Amino acid sequence: MKKETIHIKEWISDLQDFYFLSFQGLLGLVKRPFYSKDVIEQMDYSGAGSFFIILLISLFIGMALSLQLSAELSAMGFKMYIGKIVGVSIIREIGPVMTALVYAGRVGSGVASELGSMVLGHQVDTLRVFGVDPLRKLVTPRIIGSLIMLPALTIIGDTVSILGGYYIAVFVSHQSGSVYWTSIRGVLNFENVVSGSIKPFIFGYLTACISCYMGLSTKGGAIGLRRSTTRAVVASFVMIIVADFILTRVLFYIFGFSL
Repeated sequence: MKKETIHIKEWISDLQDFYFLSFQGLLGLVKRPFYSKDVIEQMDYSGAGSFFIILLISLFIGMALSLQLSAELSAMGFKMYIGKIVGVSIIREIGPVMTALVYAGRVGSGVASELGSMVLGHQVDTLRVFGVDPLRKLVTPRIIGSLIMLPALTIIGDTVSILGGYYIAVFVSHQSGSVYWTSIRGVLNFENVVSGSIKPFIFGYLTACISCYMGLSTKGGAIGLRRSTTRAVVASFVMIIVADFILTRVLFYIFGFSL
């Protein structure tokens, strides 16, 4: 019983530290000093570095989704709905979630390992000695980079997935291209676009905060660094899926979708 109480206290303490880091990192968006050079570096690392892998995965996900739908809907005579289903699925759910998971796997692990190495190498302590706030210097630029680049990558990924779906629908399933694009234009309404646009900002913020927290709480040498990197990726994956469900439910309620 005593050990369980200690674990609960440690868990609550970790949760408090995470909330503090998340709040202070977000507060750095509106308070000086601003480290614009660090922000640009993080945008380059998280955005440009993830571009091609997002491009590749998005293309094949769109093609696989369209291929599966073609096989199922053709048998029922509903081939004309391929574009609509692909568009709604990609814009509202698959695009934001898939891009966020790939982003967390690549960028989140990199951030956690980088900050963890800085902690173990006492570079974070050196920043404090020179009067530099580590949260403003290390956390805020990574949050800004995620808030900017993940939505941008999501838009690119959605576009490529829809193009991949078009290729399968037209050249494999032999559907009319005009019917496909008419269906896509039909799903680009306010509710779908807003739903698909809000999620990347939330996912990016969660991924950046979790990765920074796990990296800055690293202890125990190389084994501790491995543990914190793994925890950062796993926690980011779990929170992205949980947040997606919550956001979907809230957006359904706001836009009045009947269940």
